[in-house]
Amino acid sequence: MKLLKAIRNMFKKKPLIVVVRLDGVIGAVSRFGSGGIDDANTQKLMEKAFEYEKAKAIVIKINSPGGSPAQSSLIASRIIKLSRDKKIPVIAFCEDVAASGGYWLACASEEIYADVNSIIGSIGVISASFGFSELISRYGIERRVYTAGEEKSMLDPFQPEKASDIKRLKAIQKAIFENFKNFVIKRRGKRVEGKKIFNGEVWEAERAKNLGLIDDIGTMEDILESKYGQDIKYKYVNKKKSIFSRFSSSIIGEVFSKIIENRYFSKFGL
Repeated sequence: MKLLKAIRNMFKKKPLIVVVRLDGVIGAVSRFGSGGIDDANTQKLMEKAFEYEKAKAIVIKINSPGGSPAQSSLIASRIIKLSRDKKIPVIAFCEDVAASGGYWLACASEEIYADVNSIIGSIGVISASFGFSELISRYGIERRVYTAGEEKSMLDPFQPEKASDIKRLKAIQKAIFENFKNFVIKRRGKRVEGKKIFNGEVWEAERAKNLGLIDDIGTMEDILESKYGQDIKYKYVNKKKSIFSRFSSSIIGEVFSKIIENRYFSKFGL
């Protein structure tokens, strides 16, 4: 009997798990360098992951402080569609941070897990800039702007702030915020019902779990082994850089990418 069992185990197919990393700022960085996440540079990555039709699940490892709401929405929608079309579930594992757009991406999965020290949440919309109108006035600098369309220069940092500009910005932020909220409610359902999570706050994993933002705490290996057994076959699908991007992606662009990444991650003490 032991011999037969050993032979069966020898020919038994291991459960396949496909792992994809989504790491960095969403949208902003990807335009300037090789880092960051956007819909264009993740499309082929996600499509390749879902080509493994025998996969038990697609795992998305997320480490992102957020970024562009539009790119977050596009990527999440693509993941959900692929999961539905291929009938393969998606499981998210949060690393250092899955905040704002990073959490938006996590909600594209059926289940969300995190490390005990992960930072989760920041469900909100923010816009930050500087005002230089008094500075240029002090040094006698004249600002010359010519537009066709009276509101074309909205929130010009070199002009005094206008109440009408702030009102328009707030209206845009409110609409995007509602989209974000509705997406989280739709994806997390009763797990977040009645919970105070839509205030822009972030939480460590334990409180995030209590609020229904994540399903449990643990490492990818431990969680997956509890679901599919210890003998799992992992397939890692990574974003490939072209020869051009590896050798001639400008140093300036790379440095600029790091500056933006550092600015986003520093909000969470990272």
